[in-house]
Amino acid sequence: MPKTIIVSNRLPVKISNTDNEYQLSPSEGGLATGLGSIYKQDNNVWIGWPGQEVIEETDRDTITSKLQDLSLLPVFLSQEEISQYYEGFSNTVLWPVFHYYASTYATYAQSNWDYYKIVNEKFKDAILKVAEPGDTIWIHDYQLLLLPALVRNEMPDVSIGFFLHIPFPSHEMFRLIPWRYELLEGMLGADLIGFHTFDDVRHFISTTTRILPVNSSSNVITVNDRLVVAEAFPMGIDENKYSSLPKSKEVIEQAKQIKETFKGNKLILSIDRLDYSKGILQRLEAFELLLQLHPEYIGKIALYMIVVPSRDTVPQYKYLRDLIDKKAGSLNSLYRTMDWSPIHYYYRSFPIETLSALYSSADVCLVTPMRDGMNLVSKEYVASRIHDDGVLILSEMAGASKELIDAIIVNPNNIGEVCRAIIQALEMPLDEQKARMQQMRQLISKFNISHWVKIFTDRLREVKQQQRSMQTRHVSNTTEQSIVNRYAKTRNRIIFLDYDGTLVNFRSNIADASPDKELYDLLHQLTEDPANQVVLISGRKHENLSEWFNDENIYLIAEHGAWFKEQNTRWHKISGLSDSWKQDIYPILETYVDRTPGSFIEEKTYSLVWHYRKAQKGLGELRANELMNNLKYMTTDKGLQFLPGDKVLEIKNVEINKGKAALSLVENKNYDFIIAFGDDYTDEDIFKALPESALTVKVGNNMSAAKFYLRNPLEVRNLLTKFTESTLAAQK
Repeated sequence: MPKTIIVSNRLPVKISNTDNEYQLSPSEGGLATGLGSIYKQDNNVWIGWPGQEVIEETDRDTITSKLQDLSLLPVFLSQEEISQYYEGFSNTVLWPVFHYYASTYATYAQSNWDYYKIVNEKFKDAILKVAEPGDTIWIHDYQLLLLPALVRNEMPDVSIGFFLHIPFPSHEMFRLIPWRYELLEGMLGADLIGFHTFDDVRHFISTTTRILPVNSSSNVITVNDRLVVAEAFPMGIDENKYSSLPKSKEVIEQAKQIKETFKGNKLILSIDRLDYSKGILQRLEAFELLLQLHPEYIGKIALYMIVVPSRDTVPQYKYLRDLIDKKAGSLNSLYRTMDWSPIHYYYRSFPIETLSALYSSADVCLVTPMRDGMNLVSKEYVASRIHDDGVLILSEMAGASKELIDAIIVNPNNIGEVCRAIIQALEMPLDEQKARMQQMRQLISKFNISHWVKIFTDRLREVKQQQRSMQTRHVSNTTEQSIVNRYAKTRNRIIFLDYDGTLVNFRSNIADASPDKELYDLLHQLTEDPANQVVLISGRKHENLSEWFNDENIYLIAEHGAWFKEQNTRWHKISGLSDSWKQDIYPILETYVDRTPGSFIEEKTYSLVWHYRKAQKGLGELRANELMNNLKYMTTDKGLQFLPGDKVLEIKNVEINKGKAALSLVENKNYDFIIAFGDDYTDEDIFKALPESALTVKVGNNMSAAKFYLRNPLEVRNLLTKFTESTLAAQK
């Protein structure tokens, strides 16, 4: 039976060694909670590093046996691997770059990268020990970016999902990493790549298409002939747990003590892990500004600040901790009275019951990270407010701000704005508190952790089905043989061939795409068969096609059908067409050439083409969309049509159409074999116009009306060669 294999850097348990005996206890993390329902089912398994200190070789079998009883499979790491892969590459390259602190904290050590690769290979080996065809593998987070491709190379057909739990940076930040290509290629080994927000998806697609030679359409990236989908799945929490805890006896008792302790004070709660991305110092500055500007709040409010220890042996974290200690201490020494302290600062972790008591007691929750993937503290606070009161202040840099729009949203860099938000929260009427909190509680209840797991796994299944349907459409060995057999049995054939992108690859310079000797030989062989009528139907100028194919036994159609020429005759053009519209459109195109370095205009008889293949990536697409918007009404009035192609935008008379041109050749003709090849938007007209019995082949695997697709011009030539070989075989 197929199983699900969850893979993350850490296993969802804590291991402690007491009196030389290892004890296991479950983690409280959101991921552990959410995926607990999966890895404990049937024969599913969770693979990860057991954490803690290095476990001796002699104890590893014991640990492995204990973990297997919990459906967990450990990957053991040496001290050097922990130091270089985890503390090194993961936390001194990926963490700062992905959180926009590259210039301050990132260091790019080759040895860290080498160990990052080694440990990702270790995880791959662990997966391959248990993975079987039909399994689903769900890989998590930035420590394992190489893993999807490593597994894909070994198991090409397996279903792989990947989820990134931290922000994905813009292209400008990501490209600073020396090993950027390998990291992106590693991620693209997955079938579905999940992020917390649409901004992260946008950054990932932009980065991938700029750095790697891959194309994207909407949120789908094409890697060779495999579709990879990038999508936003905002992670939720175990809402039931956080909304039921405040009703438990222990939490009620603790909440009562907290309220008694802070009697007469409005309580502002702040909970973070020690990290420079959390904005803890800036939060203290905003609180200090509040006390300076509004002394009337002295003695009436208190900031309860919890900082959970994290990596405090690392110098930059130790330095941050010292700064927080000093700042909190100086504020207390400056404003403390005999019976009141402004800040209650705790550098330690608390049990979940105490956190729940704080969540349910605090009048305001202050969550202002400088950059955060999601931030579940904000959601835990909302879920804990079972009486629909309280106010959440939330940084716009946290992923949760895209969902919790009824919070007071602030820019954490704007100390004045955070200060004003605290005052707004303290003074907010109960009716407004309830209106805001009810909206947020409904959202968190629906989009909980179980919902997150379900929509991700459902979408992964859909992507895999979509890939398989594409595989059936690809002209693979069996499909190819079927087409060739049909070709061999027929005696009256017409073959429609597009040129650029179909018979030859695109070139940056359009004049460089002239036919090579191999293509001439192939066309000779096709046209020598008296059963074949070969039609070259292209958007190229008729002068180009004359120069290249005038002496060939080929029916030529140029400029999408504006010009046509039978073998051994002269060119004819469609009558009744006007090109007077050009005088209005051409100056507009010229302004876009002036504004877009690398673009140029090509003029044809009844069309104008704006090329942007040499323009900066992204800028050309932006200008093309601008151009279409600017010309939209003018083209409609003048009977013109846009033809957006691959790095090209053509404006032509609406009467000119490849489909009409192709149909005129097959109407009233008794062809028993019709096939058409094309790669872009203009060829869709042919695919739609030809009769149902025709074979239509798209070059490239984008959405198309064609029945089949081939990956590239090389595959087109190979299929055409098989046609000629079948003719020779029949003659023997």
